[in-house]
Amino acid sequence: MVSTTALLVVAKAPVPGLAKTRLCPPATHEEAAHIAAASLLDTLDAVVRTPGVQPVVAMTGDLNAAACSTELRDALCGWTFLAQRGDSFPERLAAAHADTAAAHPGLPIVQIGMDTPQVTPELLAEACAATRVADAALGLADDGGWWVAGFRSAATACLLRGIPTSRNDTGARTLAALHAAGLRVAPLPELSDVDTMADALRVADSLPRSRFAASLPAGCRR
Repeated sequence: MVSTTALLVVAKAPVPGLAKTRLCPPATHEEAAHIAAASLLDTLDAVVRTPGVQPVVAMTGDLNAAACSTELRDALCGWTFLAQRGDSFPERLAAAHADTAAAHPGLPIVQIGMDTPQVTPELLAEACAATRVADAALGLADDGGWWVAGFRSAATACLLRGIPTSRNDTGARTLAALHAAGLRVAPLPELSDVDTMADALRVADSLPRSRFAASLPAGCRR
């Protein structure tokens, strides 16, 4: 099948002490890293099950030191692998889009993170389809951020460089910037990011047979 969209995952290697530290406590750093790894693996699985996409990952951190390192490397076999670059997270987002466009010129780009293990191939396919009828697509997260952003032209993703992240108005600011640039924006469904243990438990309840749900330590469950 010919790829019609570059599906970009922006991720951090799930290294203990560096990944998902807001889960600690009650999780230990090692447990948090395994939760992060499970979230990423479930996300990667959803991407490869989405038809008509070229899987791309832009990663920061040492994958060799990560939880589930071997499993992650196996899951990423055949992906376009990019190293993140830039000092701030907004800079790294914009650079990841630019590097994806260089690797796969002419393809629209849909970008997600590793904090929504509940994402499905159907949701990702909807996001990809949106970039074929609108200039951009945006799915807000219930914490005020966003979980997915898509661009028909990768050049417009440079707008992400000027938008502060990890704020309760990041999503609203992103949407406003897209509209201010004259872009037609297709809305996508809202999802919950996994940042805290309360988030993790809520998402796991909706995915009882997932790798992510199985990764939550028994002592952290309700």
